[in-house]
Amino acid sequence: MQKLTVELGSRSYPILIGDGLLEKIGAHVAPLLRRPRTMIVTDEHVADLYLARVGTSLAQANISFSSLALPAGEGTKSWEGLSRLTEWLIDQGIERSDHVIALGGGVIGDLVGFACSIVKRGCAFVQVPTTLLAQVDSSVGGKTAINVPAGKNLIGAFHQPALVVIDPATLASLPPRELRAGYAEVVKYGLIDDADFFAWCEANGAALLAGDTGARHRAIAHSVAAKARIVAADERETQDVRALLNLGHSFGHALEAETGYSDRLLHGEAVAAGMALAHQFSAAQGLCPAADAARVRDHLASVGLPHSLASAGVGTGGTALAAHMAHDKKVRGGKLPLILTRGIGQSFVTEEYGLDAVAAFLDGAG
Repeated sequence: MQKLTVELGSRSYPILIGDGLLEKIGAHVAPLLRRPRTMIVTDEHVADLYLARVGTSLAQANISFSSLALPAGEGTKSWEGLSRLTEWLIDQGIERSDHVIALGGGVIGDLVGFACSIVKRGCAFVQVPTTLLAQVDSSVGGKTAINVPAGKNLIGAFHQPALVVIDPATLASLPPRELRAGYAEVVKYGLIDDADFFAWCEANGAALLAGDTGARHRAIAHSVAAKARIVAADERETQDVRALLNLGHSFGHALEAETGYSDRLLHGEAVAAGMALAHQFSAAQGLCPAADAARVRDHLASVGLPHSLASAGVGTGGTALAAHMAHDKKVRGGKLPLILTRGIGQSFVTEEYGLDAVAAFLDGAG
């Protein structure tokens, strides 16, 4: 088992990574509890796979629990899903010192984290991510939110977990499409500031997706360490350090909004297309070598990820997509900070380019 730490002073928390941790989760959660009781929130698909296993581990640690399985899918990360969850937690008699277990992918982690930030003015929670995307990105860092029609993650809060437990063995149950979607977030860490890691992805990404456990463990540990370092340096995204984690997301969130936050385009797929578009836009502005933009596009394409508007299944004009971007939660002073790049591993934040320039680029991006 590997142990990493998100260093946030008195709010620091550990990240545990290791095969078989689901069977040991009771022993890791028990020291956190003021009373031997917890609540598990998951989705219906994950419940069928892992709820009994987690429940057995809790019982072995003499921890009682209740559970709620919500519908799987991005649609659960909504006002309706939040209302159902918060009312259930209150019906369960939750106390502020209790710890809720979020068992599932990014949708469950985001929703549970946000619910715990507001119930009783703040309860604790434990992230137990079961998808690659959640394991390498969304379970770490404390960003919690729901979606609304105007945009992705517009209603939310920063609320750090007390513990993150990552069992890479759960990836064996993921459909190939969801695994690929999570892999997009792995690639992101190379494109932000680690060209050597991107080269590692080029050499090992196909093996990771095919089931190479060594590659999966390395990718998860490297990504989590990078995320923990960035979050510790800029927890609430006030210094443009953490903002780099949004590489591809401004474009990607617009694509998700245009496709109705549906299974037409998974979050990781949107991020993949968004990262390719960010590099292409950077190249069009003379910031990034065209060869680097092509290299990003080619790698994403080689593993079956969207790398353009067409491959993402979006034929909408640039004006409509830019209108979605105008609702981005990162807008400040009427300007949207974009994460652009001077080359692979050289991302930066800029407000130099207006949404009209972005719209014109997207009109011709194809």
